Amino acid sequence: MREIIFDTETTGLDPSTGDRLVEIGCIEMVNRVTTGKTWHCYFNPERGMPPDAERIHGLSDAFLADKPLFHAKAREFLDFIADSPLVAHNAGFDFGFINAELTRCGMEPVSTDRMIDTVAMARARHPGAKNSLDALCTRYGIDRSHRTLHGALLDAELLAQVYVELTGGRQIGLELVAEVAVETSVTRLVRPADQIFRPARPHRASSEELAAHAEFLKTVSAPLWGRPLSPSGE
Repeated sequence: MREIIFDTETTGLDPSTGDRLVEIGCIEMVNRVTTGKTWHCYFNPERGMPPDAERIHGLSDAFLADKPLFHAKAREFLDFIADSPLVAHNAGFDFGFINAELTRCGMEPVSTDRMIDTVAMARARHPGAKNSLDALCTRYGIDRSHRTLHGALLDAELLAQVYVELTGGRQIGLELVAEVAVETSVTRLVRPADQIFRPARPHRASSEELAAHAEFLKTVSAPLWGRPLSPSGE
């Protein structure tokens, strides 16, 4: 199954008050494994960057000045995510900004039916614990030493590792018989065409092996199994 892990950076917290999207980073996963395909873009928000927001992600007015407007990249973004489920940390926030930008462009918003929120998943799995992205990376031993500032693509890469842990961890794929998912009109499981199947080996001793063992026992002097038990059972 194809899924998109994504993150956004913005000028603030609320698109209804004029805050805008300034960065999207997407990671493609198939069957919980990253494929190496990504989509990443910075956007000119057509407004000034508040100092509080810049301290979080480091994206300044000067850096964003020559970046494309969202509408110039909207179709490219939608083509990349296609109809895949979309995984984000505090996903309602990210969906809110993306859909606000799409609406501004006169395009259909992305259905929240596709939303997978890793904050909700983490709260269910670790009730009462800190469930920020940093806290989850620490809990699962994921290296985030290179994360000095928030960044959409970097955070999506970290979240992809967290998502694997939240959905079963590194044991995913350790099946006795390998199976791969392929997307057809109905998704089903099939075995790889080049997989070799061998019949199970018998584990019962053959008559020749039993006869050889009996002959060997005749050579053992005073075997323990030949002694009568004492009253104590020893």
